[in-house]
Amino acid sequence: MQIRRVVTGISADGKAEIASDSYVQAITVAAAPGLEFHRLWGVDGVPVLPGERETSAALPYFPTAPGLRFGLFTIPPDRTLAPTELDIDAALSEMEAKLPGLAGHMEPDNPGMHTTDTVDYEFVVSGRVILELDDGVTVELGPGDTVIQNGTRHAWRNPFDAPCQMVVALIGATRA
Repeated sequence: MQIRRVVTGISADGKAEIASDSYVQAITVAAAPGLEFHRLWGVDGVPVLPGERETSAALPYFPTAPGLRFGLFTIPPDRTLAPTELDIDAALSEMEAKLPGLAGHMEPDNPGMHTTDTVDYEFVVSGRVILELDDGVTVELGPGDTVIQNGTRHAWRNPFDAPCQMVVALIGATRA
């Protein structure tokens, strides 16, 4: 799915303007068919106004404090299988190139489980998904549901028939 991103700014004479208007293509990786990431905006550090006209795709996937990321995340049904002839090293290299730092947060022995130093605001747009926490604690979420993820260990599971699309805002945090 193409997502349109309109960014406002301030012109040289101090007037509000459209700084950029473009489409953002989904980022996909061969190891996870159907999984899509739309990286819409990101800043490392405290945002400064009037702000940038474009965001950098080279930013790490997860922000450090006080950075932020904003985007869409689509989780395919669990039954969507990875290719049988997958070169793991090539797949990890592809993921690192397209989504810097994401794979490094994933637990190798428990696929999908991860912990980040972020507060994540997540809003389910369509589909359904299971949020899994420690000790098998789960909650089912559907359209209109929100999650405030406070740096906890978690994974997203989709045992349903349709993809789940979520709007996500990730805010870098410090862990006490």
